[in-house]
Amino acid sequence: MLWSIIVGGLIGLIAGAITKKGGSMGVIANIFAGLIGSSVGQSLFGSWGPSLAGMSIIPSIAGAVIVVAVVSFLLGKK
Repeated sequence: MLWSIIVGGLIGLIAGAITKKGGSMGVIANIFAGLIGSSVGQSLFGSWGPSLAGMSIIPSIAGAVIVVAVVSFLLGKK
């Protein structure tokens, strides 16, 4: 479980860097974006590519980018 949180945080951090919203997000938000984005990404794109802690990395990052973009759009943070 701890490994999933760490990997989810890294995925959220990468997604924040890609969308340039990582500075406005905290550590907890990065973890949630990574974990939720992993679920979204694997649901939309399947589970292919390398995986860590049961999360396929490439679809998880894509899903986390979607989650970060949608949340930042809804909250209006620029």
